[in-house]
Amino acid sequence: MHKSLYYYTAAAATTGVAGILHFVYSANAINRGISPTVIFLIIAGIAQLFWVLPMIKRWGRRWYYVGIGGTLVLMALYMITRAPNPIIGGGRAIPISGLGLAIEVFQAAFIIITALIVAKERTVPASQREELR
Repeated sequence: MHKSLYYYTAAAATTGVAGILHFVYSANAINRGISPTVIFLIIAGIAQLFWVLPMIKRWGRRWYYVGIGGTLVLMALYMITRAPNPIIGGGRAIPISGLGLAIEVFQAAFIIITALIVAKERTVPASQREELR
């Protein structure tokens, strides 16, 4: 097994775990009723679980950039909602939870690993990239 396979597997695993944790978070939040937050968490979970496919199948840099960008957006939304601001209603911050922090850690790991994959692909000549697959 080629060493680069571990990077792709690790990236797929981190985004997959983050997606599953989004579902767990939504299951906890649904106890208070279906809300825009619950719907958002479910959509985020689906998107992150989908992103396992481009990483395992190695769909290419464009997909990796979109994955990094989407994950950065999710992380930014998390941070915005955890600080007091008028966007989230009443200027109150949403409490920080261990589950939310775990999601952020897995998302950060996905970004770092995927950035390493992109950097590694840039340094490998196109003729040798096929050999890595």
